Amino acid sequence: DIEAKYTRKMQALRDELDLRRKTEIHEVEERKNSQITELMRNHEAAFSDIKSYYKGITAQNLTCISFLKKQVEDMKKESVLSKKADVLLQKKQLEEPLQKAQEQVAELQKKLSQYDKDKEALKNTKACLKVIQKELKDLQWEHEVLEQRFSKVQAERDELYQKFTKAIMEVQQKTGFKNLLLERKLQGLHSRLTQKQVELSEVLSASNLDFNALSLGSQKLEDMLHSKNQDLQLQLAQVCKAYNDMLQTFEAKLTAFGIPLDSLGFQPLAIPLPGQA
Repeated sequence: DIEAKYTRKMQALRDELDLRRKTEIHEVEERKNSQITELMRNHEAAFSDIKSYYKGITAQNLTCISFLKKQVEDMKKESVLSKKADVLLQKKQLEEPLQKAQEQVAELQKKLSQYDKDKEALKNTKACLKVIQKELKDLQWEHEVLEQRFSKVQAERDELYQKFTKAIMEVQQKTGFKNLLLERKLQGLHSRLTQKQVELSEVLSASNLDFNALSLGSQKLEDMLHSKNQDLQLQLAQVCKAYNDMLQTFEAKLTAFGIPLDSLGFQPLAIPLPGQA
């Protein structure tokens, strides 16, 4: 039941983490797509505005230049027929508009060079966008690799957890079984001692032996039983110590793998050594 319970918990946690990962990836992709779309839209709008602006200015200036050229040609024709003073006067009057037109042409050429720079900046921005997309793909690949490593570590942790749980159960069963055997063996020895004392008393009563001899025999029997009892106590202490050492090792391993003792569903208890509370 405990293993099934934590299997369900682990599955629920895995599903939750997988759903969270997919949601975060989806949100990142949506933000990326929206930013890309917004950036391309802004650049296209800016490019269209600049293109329309420079087209209008260029057309206007070409018209103006054509008009001015036509005026100059007309003035030249008229200058042939007019006097030199009138030609000089008209030339002086036309020099100022021509100079302004030349200045406008220079300004338009400057704006045209700025347009080339904006076009180059747009090209660089698109290249940066491709680099960012490649970095995003690399990050997604690293994310998949880390998820696979995480799943592998989880599987190893679950396997170690099952092995330790099985080991602690086996040791508890073996220790309990040995304790039960030792207790039954001790009870049997006590029963045999009582029976032997009764039989000895009957024999002594029937044979009228010396009381000192009886005391000496009883003392030897008690010494022998005391020695047996010490051996049994020593065996019990060794079993209890081995169980407690194994329990400490188990707790240390659980702590090393980051598994809390509360997640076991039960609290393993240390067995007190003989003579301890």
